[in-house]
Amino acid sequence: MSELESASTLEEKTNSIDENSPATDFVVQFWGVRGSIPSPGSETVRYGGNTSCVEMRIGGKRLIFDGGTGLRVLGKSLLSEMPVEAYMFFTHSHWDHIQGFPFFVPAFAKGNCFHIYGAIAPNGASMKQRLHDQMLHPNFPVPMQVMQSDLKFYDLFAGDTMQLGDITIETGPLNHPNSAMGYRLTWQGRTVVYATDTEHFADRLDENLLHLARNADILIYDACYTDEEYHDLKTSKIGWGHSTWQEGVKMAKAAGVKKLVVFHHDPSHSDDFLDKVASQVESVFPNSVLAQEGMILSVI
Repeated sequence: MSELESASTLEEKTNSIDENSPATDFVVQFWGVRGSIPSPGSETVRYGGNTSCVEMRIGGKRLIFDGGTGLRVLGKSLLSEMPVEAYMFFTHSHWDHIQGFPFFVPAFAKGNCFHIYGAIAPNGASMKQRLHDQMLHPNFPVPMQVMQSDLKFYDLFAGDTMQLGDITIETGPLNHPNSAMGYRLTWQGRTVVYATDTEHFADRLDENLLHLARNADILIYDACYTDEEYHDLKTSKIGWGHSTWQEGVKMAKAAGVKKLVVFHHDPSHSDDFLDKVASQVESVFPNSVLAQEGMILSVI
């Protein structure tokens, strides 16, 4: 190992967390749960329209997974807690996973420190280079060098296992165009797996993901579509790099997962549509929930 320095009720979504309680030493909070493109509007109020960003607070450390537009909202919440040190892990660099980074206000403030991890892209570009390039003219008004916080970058390779203090972080490859990486976090015998973006295989379970998700307390799974949408003859989503809630249930059952979190909602899916999906998922996997912005899960 190399040494490198979570249906939920509305009450779960809004209750404050007692950070001194042993039951809440491992907390998962959702800041962006949408896939592909932000989808604000009256039909997405309850589940949220920001793209992927999940925070985990584990044993006094703050870990952030992906930098979609939800990262901007998380950043605003951190302004009262500065100085901040956090560890940021990227699955890949498609727009919906990095477009919040240039608007992450704490990164512009001196005294803050962010350790940033990601895999090398198939074209050889590091995560540092990709985050830097999206802020260059003519795409953005100011370069990444304007950020005054201490940004420390680390390259990861799918399959790596590393220690962050007493947190064990395992990584694995996901089935996604241009590649993506999943993460398994284990602390004091409790495990959360973050697996987005990933597409299931037609003839078998993904052995890499099955291993990553083994006996996890919480599996956060990319279920962007329903089976009907995925296989639709006119608008097939085969090869788009995303999965379905039905396949998520298959994976959760096969891996012995305790709680399934349906994540990365399609931008066309309204609150009412997702309510129906939630009921369907719960009918076949009772300990499940659809991710909502602001939702907080304690890993007990």
